Amino acid sequence: MDNILEIKGLKVWFPIKKGVFARTVGQVKAVDGVSFELHCGETLGVVGESGSGKSTVARVITGLQKPTDGSFELRGKVAMVFQDPLGSLNPRMTIRAILQEAISQRQSNKQTIEQLLQMVGLDAAALDKYPHEFSGGQRQRICIARAIATGPELLICDEAVSALDLSVRAQILDLLEDLKRKLGLSLLFITHDLGVVQHIADRVVVMNRGKIIEEGPCGQVLKAPREEYTRYLLSSVPKIGKSLT
Repeated sequence: MDNILEIKGLKVWFPIKKGVFARTVGQVKAVDGVSFELHCGETLGVVGESGSGKSTVARVITGLQKPTDGSFELRGKVAMVFQDPLGSLNPRMTIRAILQEAISQRQSNKQTIEQLLQMVGLDAAALDKYPHEFSGGQRQRICIARAIATGPELLICDEAVSALDLSVRAQILDLLEDLKRKLGLSLLFITHDLGVVQHIADRVVVMNRGKIIEEGPCGQVLKAPREEYTRYLLSSVPKIGKSLT
């Protein structure tokens, strides 16, 4: 199976500086030798608590963070959906302007923008409204529309449903699965919640303190986790959809 993303020995270390002269006295190893592959058309869940390094990996892939060492190869265009939909939308721009900006370098017309909204479950009446006029779930749908407007092959979702309540969370996960199927996307789904992963991912990578500690097919990892840390994450799962066992 072809890979859309390959990461090899990725490291992102941040210096610890102290004293008047800001001398480096140590390193924070946010990501420390991470390697994994993402197959074309696959959804890979990357799971870990805050500070595990999972979001730093996403920032490297999207060019927002330079790696300290290691490499990655991305075979396609990437777009990202962030955790806070209100914070990631310009409050002074209408939804029409936000989507128009996203597709400014692609063929664009009124029908294209309306089709984008339709794909994420919103109608054309939303176009001339502002982000604050929508609910959290609706705003995240708009963020997803903006992301797919750029024509990506890989969509990175960084805690994209963690700020939503459980019922809306399930709806957004269903939407992402539907778009993945219709658009032929690959998904890198970053979350602290294994309950979300069991709803959407084919495979899962578990990170702790900058390292991958467990990985494998989603069902296998969830039913028979090898690591104590993975079992700890499972113990705090809010149930979404089918049972984990």
